Amino acid sequence: MSKTSEIPETRASIDFHCLDEKCDGVVAFRLTDVVKRNFQAVCPVCHRTYELDSCLRDKFARMMKLILAIREAEDILGDGNVSVNVAGGSVEIPYALLLTRLNTLITLDFGGRKVDFHLRVEPTSKEATFR
Repeated sequence: MSKTSEIPETRASIDFHCLDEKCDGVVAFRLTDVVKRNFQAVCPVCHRTYELDSCLRDKFARMMKLILAIREAEDILGDGNVSVNVAGGSVEIPYALLLTRLNTLITLDFGGRKVDFHLRVEPTSKEATFR
């Protein structure tokens, strides 16, 4: 079993559409920055600032742990498949393919509103499976 320190560094960013209805900006930030107590996200268009409460910061911190766990299991995920039942049988889709082709989206309560956060993960290693 590999050690966490052997896992290639992963850059993960998250973004959401600015909550100001008059703005079409996309607020983006690194997932690793979210755990900082004084973290604020800023819309690049209208400059509205967003502070995340401890509950939301905790959810994002756990999301980062999940990403790291997936990276740690990368060598076995290449052998795994997701089976989808279709008319006439089933189709096996390699798990690694799902991770590279599907958009990851998490919908969370943010200031009393349901907000879609888009997650993007990019390993620093060009040989890594999940890009």
